[in-house]
Amino acid sequence: MLVVLVLLTGLVLVLGYVNKARCTGPEFDSAGRSEPDYDIRIDRDVCYSDIQHLWLGREINHHVFPYLSGSITPDGQLTGGTVEYPVLTGMLIWAGALFAHDDAGFLLGSALLMAPFGLLTGWMLGRLSRWRALVWALGPPLVLYAFHNWDLPVVACAVGAVFVMHGWRTSRSLVDRGVVAGVLLGLGFAFKLYPGAFVLPLALYVLTASRPGVLHWAAALRVALASAGTVILVNLPFAVAGYEGWRASFTFQELRKVDLTTNSIWYWGFRPESEPDNVAFQAVINWLSPGLVLLSFAVAAAVGWWRWRRSGVYPWVAVSAAMLCGFLLLHKVHSPQYTLWLLPFFVLLQVPWRWVVGYLIVDLMMGIGIFRWFYALKTGVGIGIYEGFAAQAVAIGVWGRAALLVVLFVVFLRLPDRLAADEADRPVALTGAVRPSPA
Repeated sequence: MLVVLVLLTGLVLVLGYVNKARCTGPEFDSAGRSEPDYDIRIDRDVCYSDIQHLWLGREINHHVFPYLSGSITPDGQLTGGTVEYPVLTGMLIWAGALFAHDDAGFLLGSALLMAPFGLLTGWMLGRLSRWRALVWALGPPLVLYAFHNWDLPVVACAVGAVFVMHGWRTSRSLVDRGVVAGVLLGLGFAFKLYPGAFVLPLALYVLTASRPGVLHWAAALRVALASAGTVILVNLPFAVAGYEGWRASFTFQELRKVDLTTNSIWYWGFRPESEPDNVAFQAVINWLSPGLVLLSFAVAAAVGWWRWRRSGVYPWVAVSAAMLCGFLLLHKVHSPQYTLWLLPFFVLLQVPWRWVVGYLIVDLMMGIGIFRWFYALKTGVGIGIYEGFAAQAVAIGVWGRAALLVVLFVVFLRLPDRLAADEADRPVALTGAVRPSPA
């Protein structure tokens, strides 16, 4: 079964690469940019990828080691090799370009580096959920987004944390596994921030489950410190060697405005006030968006605590999934490939198929429609909602996705956390504590 899942994942990853490679070549200019008509093809043929596009503009084509000599200008332009991503993704970008001389070689090198993470994710999901892992292996998002940006490694880290907690066939205690999972979430944070949010529910799970009947504060603290220590150890060398370049990657995200490219409810829901030159609106969103994201995190964690008080099991995977929904809905940026972050939770929590299929459909409409609409903007044909399917697909994608994220936030918090519940039924020797008899 696992062999089949991995093979299918590999096949779909190849299709994902072929889909993006349609935008490369057949000729290249002096800077290594694909020709002819690169700017037209990426939208018309729906083969755009951030990987290929960022070959130029971040000194990646010059093979500059990231962060060390970089900075950011007052208007938000990155210089000196700094990229807008955390340091492990920056290293992945640099490594992918190491032997490349054009954007096609950069795409291929990056795909070769990331594909093993996609295969590993498929294998871990297969171990944890058997054939339901086909949602990952055969899902349209893997074709559309596997090589859209550098997201496969961070997804592998997030799924790896769940696998360590609930898939290891080992006699290690829950606390020790929690520490390793915390390290993986810290590494995920150093790729693409979002797994850092899952440290809270993981720590709460270890707090409540490592010594049933007693809140084990020391164990929860160990998990949190392991994750925080990993983040510090990974980032510290870059912060010391090139503080301005390292800090610039975070400043870039702070300065990023809500605009057409962010594709969030904040842009589409507040037209025309959401134009990037509306300083007052942008200032409000800069605190309102993260404030609401944090509020959604608090609500999810609190509901998980309420469920623990009723059932004796803290549903940390379900709470993590709900937190991710809050982030995807309320953050000021919603890039297409973020669907890859959510996809494993459809597998791990056995979400009802109607919600899975519904989300995949609206995501497919968004993933294709947005680029066709960008093409319409360039040609001036079919821009309006009544003038063509591209604009209609974007509208359905934006608001259908937003509505489903609200629904999924609730659904995740109501679903049984099968993996956490299985842990509660493990033999006493694995937890190192005496389990009280049920009341």
